[in-house]
Amino acid sequence: MKSKEMTMADNQQQAPQFALQRIYMKDISFESPKAPEIFQKQWQPEVKLDLSTSNRPLEEGLYEVVLSLTVTVENGSEDSSSDKKETAFVTEVHQAGVFLAKGLDEEELHRTLGAFCPNILFPYAREAVDNLVLRGSFPPLMLAPVNFDALYMQAREQQAAQQPEAVN
Repeated sequence: MKSKEMTMADNQQQAPQFALQRIYMKDISFESPKAPEIFQKQWQPEVKLDLSTSNRPLEEGLYEVVLSLTVTVENGSEDSSSDKKETAFVTEVHQAGVFLAKGLDEEELHRTLGAFCPNILFPYAREAVDNLVLRGSFPPLMLAPVNFDALYMQAREQQAAQQPEAVN
C-alpha cells in the first residue's frame, strides 16, 4: 500500500504544473511631444506596434515574464503635397507576470514562457495602452489580438536557420 501511495506522490511531483502567481505593471510611459498643436490638425493616424517578450528564472520553477509593447502613432499631413508626419504620441508598457512552471521538458517550458504566458499578459497590456491613450486625450486605441504562438514559432525557425551560419 505504501509503495502505491509513494508512486502516486512521485507522479504528482513529476506531473506538469502551471499557475499564474501575479500580474503587475513593471514600467509604463506616455509622451505626446507635439501637444497641444497636434490636436488642431486633422486626425490621420498611422500606428506602429513593436512588441517583445523576455523571461527570467526567479527560483526553481518560478519565472518572471515581461511583455513589452511600444506604440508609436504618427499623424499624417492634411496637405497631400507634403509627406511630413508628426509623432502624435508614443506609449510604452512593460506588463509582467510571475508564473509557476514545473515538470515541463525544455521545449514545453520555452513555448510556455515564450507564447502561452505573453498570451495571458496581452489583454492587460492592451488595456493599459488604451487607458494611457485616452488619458492623453486621443481617440481610443484597441490593439488587435496577437498570435503569440505564430510569433514564437517564427522566432524559433529564425533561430534554427541562424545556428548553422554561426557554426561555419
